[in-house]
Amino acid sequence: MMKSRQGQLLLAAPSLADPNFERSVVLIVQHTGEGALGLVLNRPTETMLREAWEQVADSPCHVDQPVHLGGPCEGPLMLLHSRPDRSQIEVLAGVHFTTEPEDIAWLLEHHEGALRAFAGYAGWGPRQLEGELRGGSWRLAQGDADLVLHAGEDLWTQVMNAIDPTEAHLSRNPHLQPPDPSVN
Repeated sequence: MMKSRQGQLLLAAPSLADPNFERSVVLIVQHTGEGALGLVLNRPTETMLREAWEQVADSPCHVDQPVHLGGPCEGPLMLLHSRPDRSQIEVLAGVHFTTEPEDIAWLLEHHEGALRAFAGYAGWGPRQLEGELRGGSWRLAQGDADLVLHAGEDLWTQVMNAIDPTEAHLSRNPHLQPPDPSVN
């Protein structure tokens, strides 16, 4: 039986060479036998949410923050937020997810509570994420609302320090690592 990773954080292993995920922290929004959907929390773009919203909607946007690149897969605008009454999925306690245009419009107009916007997402097919975890591409950490809704760009270092300080230190100081650690 597969264990759902919904609400957990994936930290890219220092050895993960994929530029889409290098030093990324991904919140697993949904994880079932059909696959997984996640959002990269620490990839803000230059695009401000208010500017982007004005190009696609007539309703006001009272949120002035960057849109985050949620991953390499294209998708609709997605929000993580703290309002249960505007939620499609409760990802973890205090963190809600929606792609519903009516809920997004309401959340952007009323802007109550924490909110983060994402363009794109990270997706995995059936059992793909489990294979990547077994292969060592990712480290797991438990998500929490404050960390998810208020994460900064240094999130990878912050969470990696909490779960594996040695690996975090080596990743900040690559000159300390031998060219081929397997020969140690």
